[in-house]
Amino acid sequence: MFSFPVRSSHDVIIFASYFLTRSSRGSRHWRRVGTPNANRPSAALPGTTTQPLSNKPAGKWKVGCGLADMTGACAGQGMMGFAAAHQVAMGIRQRYFARAFIFVDPATKKRLVYVNVDMACFFEEIRLQVLENLKKRFGNLYPSEQLCITATHNHNSCGGTSSSWAYNMAAKGFRQNSFDAEVAGITESIERAHANIASAELYLGKSELWNASVNRSPSAFALNPQEDKDYFPHGIDPRVIVLRIIQSGKDVGAITWFATHGTSMTEQNRYISPDNKGLASYYWEHEVFGVDYLNASKDVPFVAAFSQTNTGDLTPSLFAEWLDPKGPTADNILNAHIIGKRQLAACKKAWDNAIPLTGSGFEVAFSHFTMSNQKVEARFSSTGKDSRTTHAIMGWTAAAASLEDNHVSQTWPLMKEGDKDPLAPLWQALDNTDIPRSDLSLQAPKINLLPLGYIFPKGVTEVLPLQLIRLGDLYLICAPAEFTMVSGLRTRKIVAETLGVDLEQTIFQGYTNSYNQYVTTPEEYMDQQYEGGATLYGVETLNLYRQNFYKLALCLKAHKAAPKGSDVEIPWGSFDTLPKVPADTTPEGKQFGDVLVQPKTFYLPGQRVTVDFVGGHPNNNLHRGGTYHEVQRWQNGRWVRVYDDTTMETVFHWERPEKSRSESINRVWFYVPKDCAPGRYRVVHYGDSCDKKGKVTPYKGVSRVFSVRKQTY
Repeated sequence: MFSFPVRSSHDVIIFASYFLTRSSRGSRHWRRVGTPNANRPSAALPGTTTQPLSNKPAGKWKVGCGLADMTGACAGQGMMGFAAAHQVAMGIRQRYFARAFIFVDPATKKRLVYVNVDMACFFEEIRLQVLENLKKRFGNLYPSEQLCITATHNHNSCGGTSSSWAYNMAAKGFRQNSFDAEVAGITESIERAHANIASAELYLGKSELWNASVNRSPSAFALNPQEDKDYFPHGIDPRVIVLRIIQSGKDVGAITWFATHGTSMTEQNRYISPDNKGLASYYWEHEVFGVDYLNASKDVPFVAAFSQTNTGDLTPSLFAEWLDPKGPTADNILNAHIIGKRQLAACKKAWDNAIPLTGSGFEVAFSHFTMSNQKVEARFSSTGKDSRTTHAIMGWTAAAASLEDNHVSQTWPLMKEGDKDPLAPLWQALDNTDIPRSDLSLQAPKINLLPLGYIFPKGVTEVLPLQLIRLGDLYLICAPAEFTMVSGLRTRKIVAETLGVDLEQTIFQGYTNSYNQYVTTPEEYMDQQYEGGATLYGVETLNLYRQNFYKLALCLKAHKAAPKGSDVEIPWGSFDTLPKVPADTTPEGKQFGDVLVQPKTFYLPGQRVTVDFVGGHPNNNLHRGGTYHEVQRWQNGRWVRVYDDTTMETVFHWERPEKSRSESINRVWFYVPKDCAPGRYRVVHYGDSCDKKGKVTPYKGVSRVFSVRKQTY
């Protein structure tokens, strides 16, 4: 989900000439509290194996796996995903990562790079910078068409990393520091995967998961033909697909595809966090394989990526209640852990029944397509006649936000999901704006709000990268948008039919290589739920995608490279409006690193330790690949790090003291886990201060020692 921010009545007035005020409510019926701790995963979760899964050859592959921290600024800058003006970062719950996999074709020696990133939305400007970095490092070894980067759609990553102003408004503009961190982390993950390439076997497993998502737009889904609904008889997509990677008899990595939104923590969360898919990765990597994220530059024993598919109308807020997102509990932090664990458990079932991936090598069809004002041929259009798309227009209902995933709508009750005007074609025909009347009819019954493609600078790019990948006999359909379940299904069908392969050999993968809002079916579009309002190019948006993927499938079938396509379009229309962070100061008589609030003498499992430090602003040094703090235990005559800001047992919090604009309180919360070893502990904070001349100086703060005791009953 990406909610377009309308932060004040002024924002509405600016574009008042572009939308209608008539509306009718849609027909849809359908806290942050607690600690970040959740019970440990069971011992039955996937682990290493020393035996091949089958005597049948799995193909001669070479594969490399790597991961790297890509966390951006964690203090005072807007977050990405909900586009909520109030969701300004104030610390870190856990860092977020890039997970890279490099597949080497044994016949051609070409290399396919697949990267899963813990981001809300991945933007092509980041991709272009990563490609530039790879070219400097490896020459032409990793060309553009063989790079696939896909986002988990985690709604708690850093904002302001696009060059499109529509996606940066909530962050108050472009954020160079977070952009650089995300680029560096992705590049580094690929470099680490490159260093770990070795002979490997690939296995494919499948299972189903029924309690990690619900359909948040059932009234729109119900408008689809019965054939489509029969494919999803319970209104969700339960498919779980796992690609298992084994080197020398040991598991080294996995990619899991499943459809659910990364919105478990809701827009009330203000700490950088990986949400449910990132937590699934964490439980598998850290809790099972013992991955130490601060030493990820060394050999990492296992890399687990959890990718999205056609997730557009699916939410993890299982109760699906308007402006009260929750489920399966009322604790949204706990829900993120539960939904993550459920994905991991379903992954285990697929993992256990995995069979060798058939086929060999890989092929890619990749091209850029213009989405605006494009002809949609009769065989693809919703009318059976030639039609077309329009320039991008954001709808009224998109500004309402997805009401099942938000505690607060910034436009409620003025704007609601399902608002539409049955007389829109008539009213829009009388409209005398710069939007052609024929375009307005192609957007009906959408109440048009923001004409992103008709103004200068454009709010979003209208030229998008589409990618079709054959990996063995598995096909990935990669699109830069949020497709609803049925939209993904119809796209899979056209690709499978064109290639002459079984539908179940295809995976639709959204959020890939760029980002460009939603895609609904024409039938769903007519209901104008949130997803329909955010479908930019009108009622034929999906059909143009299907037409373009058909062209790519023809190229793949003929074993030919796809035409170059449209020139890449980067709007570069975003400006930095966030005030400069002032030089750091300290309270009178204090120094950076001094402890303001010390821990108590002892704690029991389940209790929370709080330590406050005199700090510098966290954005002075993002500590990418490092940590802002450690919880250390006295062991064998020395202090040993046991928890840090990559682990779930701590939270790093930043705030300004009352009446100060230049002082910082950097707080560490340590939630003592139930299985915490008794002993002596302390909290260490690593920070950096910046003076008026811009000089950045590191400092260190250390709390007094405290004990953790066993719980007695």
